[in-house]
Amino acid sequence: MPDQYEVFSLVEFCSSRQLIPSNLTAYVVNAHTLSLTWDLPSNVNAIDRVYIVATELGPKNRTIQSQSFDNSIKKLDFQINPNDPHSIHPNQTVLFSALCSDRNGQNSSKIEYQFYVNIINSDNNTKPSIILMPHFMFQHILLLIFLFFFINPHPTLNTTLRPNIYYAQVPRSSPYPAPRDVRVVRINDTTVQVFWSPVYHPTVARYIIHYNDKADHKAENKWSLYSPSNPGSTSAIISGLKPDAMYNVRVSAEFSSANIHDPHYVPGTSSREGELSEIQVADIYRRSKDIIHYDDHLSRPYNLTYVDLTSNSVKLLFFFNETNPDHRRHIQKLEVHYEGIQNYVDGLGTTRSTSHHNLAGLISIPATQGSREWLVTGLVPNTQYTFNLTGTISSSEQSSIKIYSRPATIRLSTDYDAPPYVDRPEQDRRILLQTSGRPTQASKVNLRLHRASTKNGPIDRYYVVVHLIEHISYQQYVPQEGRKECCYTAAVFNESQLPDVFVLGDGKETRDWDPFHHRVYNNSPLSSVCKVKLVSWGFNRKKENLTTSSATIDVNLLPKIVQPQNQDTFNSLLWIFGIIVLIFLILLIVIIFILKYNRTKKKPLTPPPECVPFDLTPKVLTMEMQMPMIPTTISPASSNEPVEFRRTQPSNTYHTITKEVPVNTHPPIHIDEFGEHLERLKAADNYKFSQEYESIDPGQQFSWENSKFEYNKPKNRYANVIAYDHSRVILHAIDGIAGSDYINANYLDGYRKQNAYIATQGPLPNTFADFWRMIWETNSACIVMMTKLEERNRLKCDQYWPSRGTEVYGSIQVTLTDFIELSSYSIRTFTIAWTGHPEKREVRHCQFTAWPDHGILEHATSFLMFVRRVKVLNPVDAGPIVVHCSAGVGRTGCFIVVDALLERLKLEKTIDIYGHVTLLRAQRNYIVQTEEQYIFIYEAINEAIQSGQTEVPARNLLTHLQRLLQPINDSSLTDMELEFKRLANVKAQPSKFLSANNPANKFKNRLVNILPYENTRVCLSPVRGVEGSDYINASYIDGYRFKNGYIATQGPLTETVDDFWRMVWEHNVTIIVMLTKLKEMGREKCTQYWPTDRSARYGYFVVDPVGAYNMPQYLLSEFKVTDSRDGQSRTVRHFLYTEWPEQGVPKVGEGFIDFIGQVHKTKEGFGQEGPIVVHCSAGAGRTGVFLTLSVVLERIRYEGVVDVFQTVKLLRTQRPALVQTEDQYQFCYRSALEYLGSFDNFVSS
Repeated sequence: MPDQYEVFSLVEFCSSRQLIPSNLTAYVVNAHTLSLTWDLPSNVNAIDRVYIVATELGPKNRTIQSQSFDNSIKKLDFQINPNDPHSIHPNQTVLFSALCSDRNGQNSSKIEYQFYVNIINSDNNTKPSIILMPHFMFQHILLLIFLFFFINPHPTLNTTLRPNIYYAQVPRSSPYPAPRDVRVVRINDTTVQVFWSPVYHPTVARYIIHYNDKADHKAENKWSLYSPSNPGSTSAIISGLKPDAMYNVRVSAEFSSANIHDPHYVPGTSSREGELSEIQVADIYRRSKDIIHYDDHLSRPYNLTYVDLTSNSVKLLFFFNETNPDHRRHIQKLEVHYEGIQNYVDGLGTTRSTSHHNLAGLISIPATQGSREWLVTGLVPNTQYTFNLTGTISSSEQSSIKIYSRPATIRLSTDYDAPPYVDRPEQDRRILLQTSGRPTQASKVNLRLHRASTKNGPIDRYYVVVHLIEHISYQQYVPQEGRKECCYTAAVFNESQLPDVFVLGDGKETRDWDPFHHRVYNNSPLSSVCKVKLVSWGFNRKKENLTTSSATIDVNLLPKIVQPQNQDTFNSLLWIFGIIVLIFLILLIVIIFILKYNRTKKKPLTPPPECVPFDLTPKVLTMEMQMPMIPTTISPASSNEPVEFRRTQPSNTYHTITKEVPVNTHPPIHIDEFGEHLERLKAADNYKFSQEYESIDPGQQFSWENSKFEYNKPKNRYANVIAYDHSRVILHAIDGIAGSDYINANYLDGYRKQNAYIATQGPLPNTFADFWRMIWETNSACIVMMTKLEERNRLKCDQYWPSRGTEVYGSIQVTLTDFIELSSYSIRTFTIAWTGHPEKREVRHCQFTAWPDHGILEHATSFLMFVRRVKVLNPVDAGPIVVHCSAGVGRTGCFIVVDALLERLKLEKTIDIYGHVTLLRAQRNYIVQTEEQYIFIYEAINEAIQSGQTEVPARNLLTHLQRLLQPINDSSLTDMELEFKRLANVKAQPSKFLSANNPANKFKNRLVNILPYENTRVCLSPVRGVEGSDYINASYIDGYRFKNGYIATQGPLTETVDDFWRMVWEHNVTIIVMLTKLKEMGREKCTQYWPTDRSARYGYFVVDPVGAYNMPQYLLSEFKVTDSRDGQSRTVRHFLYTEWPEQGVPKVGEGFIDFIGQVHKTKEGFGQEGPIVVHCSAGAGRTGVFLTLSVVLERIRYEGVVDVFQTVKLLRTQRPALVQTEDQYQFCYRSALEYLGSFDNFVSS
């Protein structure tokens, strides 16, 4: 393969231009392929066919290639290889003709381009200009395309322009590459089909499939070979495989040095095999080894329906009754079998069909009587599924024969999800040399765009999004969401219009065809001082804003260089330029050597600590970080607080290598001024926030050599999130294993405590052992996980802990001893031990699960409670707290900064968010990844300042309550009043109540100021043609242990009774709690929405009273609710509390506490998973008291702490005005104290 191609192009236009394809240009695809692209005329609908003919001009004028296309094709690829007689020959002129014909075959016109192809070697001394361009020569092949335009607009008039020269760089590829995109599809128990993408090389003779049994270690290096009978085929069927086995599969191409088009050519002769593809694993398994029989006498499930259908889950509803109790065989369990077919178009435009089924294991359901439901997860978006629900028994205990009832069947299609990953655009990197004028910079570039697969659902449109960066610096690996840039949309295309090649910066406009937007996007010319990033998105309008962005590409605007008048002058100038550059480099090296020598000569033997020479910094860092990483607590009196140390050091220390020191322009903020400072930053749409965040030193001047070693690269979850060498966690090296001391983790400083944290990525399967080894070696006792395992159907972290029992990871044995799942976080307790050693340690694993899949938390209350919980669980003498999310930079940074600053609040009256983030950026890259996260830290700290420390140990509650009730400084105000008033500081915006304020829904609200938030409101199934039919004034509320454990709602109005029962049915409610009488103080508080003596119908639902029980403080009623559409029924229990006075609150809380306990005991005994509905009149005051005490009392039992303030504040983020009056607020405190009064060990003397 030659090093370079030099291609001279002569372009000649014919005189007739009615149907001429224009802008025929050459584009380099790879080292073997030259791609032609062209534009069609504006009257494209008049075109019937487009013809592209390549003719080699010479003695024979032979045609190399001739193809015709319909009027939607605008691209053709040609092979460039001197060994191929059917490709472009070296030292030959090739004529490309582009023609169009109209529908009638008339008006045929053509445009002709002549290419002269010449081969150049990189060591050819006659081309010194190549040697003078080391940036382009580095690991690239140069392709010089000289385009000479000769325009002939009229038969008698010729106009000649001087040539334009383009440099195009082509990635150097293997001369014998492996096939790509290899995948294996199971056909049956012994057969698979292998697919691959073709190798674009003119000498490919055939493809060879290599496969062996993965479990057969004796055959590990022995491969069975198979080649399809059709040499050009890109798929093959392999049969005769062993069932229940796993096979390694690889594919290679065979390249021939002979003429493969010769009819006498025999594959395998005069050939060599190319590189092998990556191994793909084929899993050959049987669906079942059981022998299946159906018995019509067995009872079968019936009325199989579904609700809550999402893109990856569905809830199945059905009935099961043993209809033949005298039959000698009874159903032992129910099984769900399902299969799905997914039809889609992949990114290459190929229609594909994929099957999905639950072969990994059947879903077994206990065969209990009555109405049942079952949540099926792990489904695939955009897939048509068939579910079969059957009852089963075994003919005998040891028999493989299974006997099934006839199945109940249902078919459904899962919802759409965000489009899959979109390949990032590719830039055509070329430098234009002009013939005259001053040197300028290109204002447009060519980009290749790639389609996304419709695997997750249809794609509506693509947007080309540009991010302009003012200063060009080393930021090409910064994650997109981590950079604040000027952003605009350059173009929009619907799914069918997306071009293969897009000219960015051509000044053209595209319009959004959405009738709700009518937006026009201008593809503005690019600025000469800008660095551009391009992002493409796929949108799916079937469901709102299902978007996916591609990875970004740094588009470098390469300068236009003045073209000399002739080639000799041009070469001379390049020689002169090269000599000047060489002299400059020599002078620069000499100057650096002299400066370094003088500095070394003048350097004192022991430099004072306040003036560390810059050239010693790497050594100081290395020595410092390779010492044993034992966290060092610094006393409050010490001046060596890490953030302050950074501020006070001169600019030549390692902390402040950059020329400017922006950290000194953002001093700490006093807590009394923090609220006002926050409002100033948020003004003008967070303009000053953006400025402050952008000015933070990215800290990328540090090295990360260990992360770049080839043997360490697989240990990094993301290629651009690395571990700085000076702060990385260094594991004990294992003899004979390169890189065994490496893990993608860094030590981070806390408040007055060095190495207080370890920030790391979510462990990968190949780093599980390293992760647990790090926990052991650093003596860490607490792991903080800030992500779920999967978010938005994307894997964020692999499960590195045992779900039950014990697992061994490398040398560490990990045993799960306890697990508690709460509404916003989970806590696991592990016992870990080094295999073979008696010592055991306890490690807590705290996983925060309330962080949304996209963006940040709307309120910081639950996050602050989690941070404080971690602080309590982490022993004082333990090693660093290990914190991770997915990449270990974004949410991880939020946790570490907030935790450190909460510690600072205990001892100081100032807050330094800017300084602490800057400090951490010098220890791990991209810490606090986005501006959103940076603002969230401010909001969280502001909330912590305003709320204060309100959590108290349960045993101190009496003392705390006495203090709250004491007047302040002989005034009439008490701390209790001030604490309650602080709850009203946050005012909700009208935009949070969109559905509630809809004119079609306003009459459904009992009070105009007690409305559900849009993000927590309970949604009903909409009724076709009825506006607002999905609305009811009700809100989901999180309990202490269960998310959405309650529904807080108003007392139903006459107009909303039907909606109330619809909510009860659709959301699987089995318990209703009522905290008001129907009338109080002569006013209606609630409509009677239940029957007393006989059944009543509410919409589709028939409610039958089953029984009523008068208890000392409440009335318990049971109802049978039946859906008249399908006959399904359910039991609902109704608790009416009768002891709440019409004014004020109960005098004692004992009775109300007992009532709360009875409700929850009934819920647990009932065995249903639906929420508890709680209402009073407005669904705010008494409802809030019930919810607050439910959470507070359960937290006392689990944690032994009380925090009424934070509990109410958290509840109010889910529904306004919960706990409406100060009397109700104080009643919560008193009731908690009465509850503790029954436990002597809790009450202080």
